[in-house]
Amino acid sequence: MAKILLIEDEAAIRRVLVKILSEENKTYSVEEAVDGLEGMEKIKDEDYDLVLCDIKMPKMDGVEVLEATKKIKPEVPFVMISGHGDLDTAVNTMRMGAFDYISKPPDLNRLLNTVRNALDRKELVVENTRLKKKVSKNYEMIGESQAIVRIKELIEKVAHTDARVLITGPNGTGKELVAHWLHQKSDRSKSPMVEVNCAAIPSELIESELFGHVKGAFTSANKDRAGKFEAANGGTIFLDEIGDMSLSAQAKVLRALQENKISRVGSDKDIKVDVRVVAATNKDLKDEIENNKFREDLYHRLAVILIQVPSLNDRKEDIPLLVDHFSAKIASDQGNNKKEFTDEALEILKEYDWRGNVRELRNVVERLIILGGEKVTAEDVNLFASKF
Repeated sequence: MAKILLIEDEAAIRRVLVKILSEENKTYSVEEAVDGLEGMEKIKDEDYDLVLCDIKMPKMDGVEVLEATKKIKPEVPFVMISGHGDLDTAVNTMRMGAFDYISKPPDLNRLLNTVRNALDRKELVVENTRLKKKVSKNYEMIGESQAIVRIKELIEKVAHTDARVLITGPNGTGKELVAHWLHQKSDRSKSPMVEVNCAAIPSELIESELFGHVKGAFTSANKDRAGKFEAANGGTIFLDEIGDMSLSAQAKVLRALQENKISRVGSDKDIKVDVRVVAATNKDLKDEIENNKFREDLYHRLAVILIQVPSLNDRKEDIPLLVDHFSAKIASDQGNNKKEFTDEALEILKEYDWRGNVRELRNVVERLIILGGEKVTAEDVNLFASKF
C-alpha cells in the first residue's frame, strides 16, 4: 500500500485531491495536513512513499518543508502544488530535489501520471538502497547453524546504530567478516571502513598509525601525517587484535571514544572525529584486565555490543555449506569448473579437528581441488587433507 501525505491549506483542494487519489487506486492511503508545520510533524513521525505539498501555506511554506525533509528523509519524493503565481518557485523546487510539480486547479491525467511516476521512483530508490546494503560477496558469512543465525540477527539489529561492537573468537573464525557486515549494512556504508591490525604494528608506532603525527614529532617524522581515525572520519574504524595494543595507545583510544577528539603525536591540537569503532580480539580481555594488560574502562566502552564468533568445531553442521562456497569461489578465481565433493568426503571433513577454523578449512578445500580427481572423494580427503 502506497502511503501518501497531502499538505494543503485549502480544504476544497484537499477534498478534490483525496477523492481523485482514492478513486484512482484503492491501495493509496492518503493522509492530510492543513499547513506546513503539521505536515512536517507527520513526516518526522511517519514514513511516506510520496508527499504532495502546496507551496504557499501559513506557518511553514512548501519550500521550507521540502528543505527540512531532504535533511532527514531525502528518499521521500515531493510533488509540489503551485498556484498561477508560483511557477518560478515550483521550477526552483525541482532544482532543490522535488520530483515534479502540478498546477492548481490540478489536471486529472497529469496528476495521476505524476503520482504514479513518483511512486515508481521511490520504489527504485528503496530497492537500490537495499541492494547497496547487501553485503559484498567477498564478505559473506556462510552458515545456517544456530550460532551463525544468532550473529546475523544481531548484526541486523545493531548495524544501523552507532553502538560500538567488540567481536571475540579464535583466529580464523571470521571476525573480520562480522566487522565488514556491520559496516556495509550501516548508514555509514558510503563512507570508508579503515582496518588496523594492532598486532602487526610495533608498539612504538601504533599511536602514530592511529592518530597521525606532526613534522618533527620523532626522528623519521619528515612531514605531517593523518592517522587512521582521521581517514575513517564519517565511517568505521576496525581495530583488529585490539588486545595487543599498548596501554598508552589504549588511553588515547579511550579519549577518542569519550570526547570524539584525537590529537596527532607531537601536537596538542584537538581534531574532531566522527567514527564508529568496531574492535576484535582472540584474547580473553577480562584476563588481560586482571593482568593489567588492558584497561577496564576501555573494555566497557568497546563492549557495548558483544559478538562472540564460534570456532568451526562448534558449528560443524556448516562445513558442507562452507565447502560448497569455497569450491565455487576457487573455481571462479581460477576460471575452472566447480568441483563437487561426495557425501562421504564431506562426512570425513566434518570429523576433523579444525584448530585453524574456517581459514584452515578454506586451505584444505583448495588443496583437495588441486590434487583431487574430477569429483573430490573420501579417498582424496584421506590422502591429501591431513597433510598440513
